Amino acid sequence: MYNILICDDEKDIVNALKIYLSDPDYRIYEAYNGKEALDLIEKEEIHLLLLDIMMPLMDGITALSRIRQISNLPIILLSAKSEDADKILGLNIGADDYITKPFNPLEVSARVKSQLRRYMKFGSGVVSSDTYTVGGIEMNDLDKSVSVDGEAVALTPTEYEILKLFLASPGKVFSPKEIYQQVWKERPLGVDNTVAVHIRHLREKIEINPAEPRYIKVVFGQGYKLEKGRGE
Repeated sequence: MYNILICDDEKDIVNALKIYLSDPDYRIYEAYNGKEALDLIEKEEIHLLLLDIMMPLMDGITALSRIRQISNLPIILLSAKSEDADKILGLNIGADDYITKPFNPLEVSARVKSQLRRYMKFGSGVVSSDTYTVGGIEMNDLDKSVSVDGEAVALTPTEYEILKLFLASPGKVFSPKEIYQQVWKERPLGVDNTVAVHIRHLREKIEINPAEPRYIKVVFGQGYKLEKGRGE
């Protein structure tokens, strides 16, 4: 059973989407502004969000930004043709897809199913106790292999252990001292630069553009994290 949240301030649109998504495998939740959607996501296990852009109290773009701080669930924006700039902004800050009003029922169903498949395959990070997958990164801890977007990547043992640490806890922020202690197994004293150098080398191997990383992000003043499911 998948829990799908529909958030739009127009009840007729919510009702229409409920009809389009009438399926025994779906449980539908409703919200009528961004604040209601955020509150529901904090309380319930939501697997996918259909999110309108223009709403009272809290608009879709603000809600999207706040949701991305706590969850990597798939978010499909609901937009009018006149909202192209907001739609592009939404995609840049974490939306997975968009549907333009008026809706085609078949398109709605297809896009929801597509995002749910990707989320269940990649979103949770850990596939098994020996295999980790986040976005395009795959690690097999049995044969110590790593690939990015299907291409094999050669890592040093230290780089491998750093990446494994991140893959095991996608979205979690690790301070340089935590990384050093867990990877080097030594007391962390003045290690920030050492960790930074290894992170830089790791980025050079797994990122398309290390200067604008998709995966390993800096959290200012706190450390590093692996972006959850944002590498597609």
